Amino acid sequence: MNSPMIQLLVLAGIAIFLILRLKNVLGTREGFEKPPVTDQSPSKRTGPALEVIEGGPDLDITDHVPENSEDAKALAEMKRIEPSFGVSDFLQGARSAYEMIVMGYERGDLAEIQPFLSEEIYESFVDGVAAREDQGLTIEANFIGVREMELVSAKLDDDTKEAEMTIRFVAELTSAVRNAEGEIVEGSTSEVKRQKDTWVFARVMGSDDPNWLLVSTDG
Repeated sequence: MNSPMIQLLVLAGIAIFLILRLKNVLGTREGFEKPPVTDQSPSKRTGPALEVIEGGPDLDITDHVPENSEDAKALAEMKRIEPSFGVSDFLQGARSAYEMIVMGYERGDLAEIQPFLSEEIYESFVDGVAAREDQGLTIEANFIGVREMELVSAKLDDDTKEAEMTIRFVAELTSAVRNAEGEIVEGSTSEVKRQKDTWVFARVMGSDDPNWLLVSTDG
């Protein structure tokens, strides 16, 4: 074997040695190397854990009366006795009933509103309308709307289960009293007056009759 051939073999051996050393140090790469994998899990909270409170306050009650008040306890008991009862629903109905009752009395048309009046209130309305008619007076009224309404108190009799809801209304309307000749003797057909009333509605919770009755009309 001649000298050039020996030198070539020696160089080839050195090259193979270097390649093997580099492979051990750098590792093997195939194609494009994937980027380093980072932790994709949600970051851990370092602060205090949030506490989930179940069975919180009933907003249907606390939106209208203070939490843990006697009124709130009475309303909660009403809802326990009659699960379909809702305070907000009741107040919406009371708003509509107020307009209907006020206008029924002003116009002397009591037949439509009688189912919503206690016997005592109905009799007082009858007497009032009769007194107007005896004097030849009529009332021309126009209901504009309820401007304010507040649930003042809620009570429930533990024995009879009769509930009483006291509501304060502030309404606006026009009202003119005319005599037998049609002349306005009181009020105005154009001047808006503000009327304030505090009414009490009552009903036995859990009864088949869904109507609340007006039992007091203290102004």
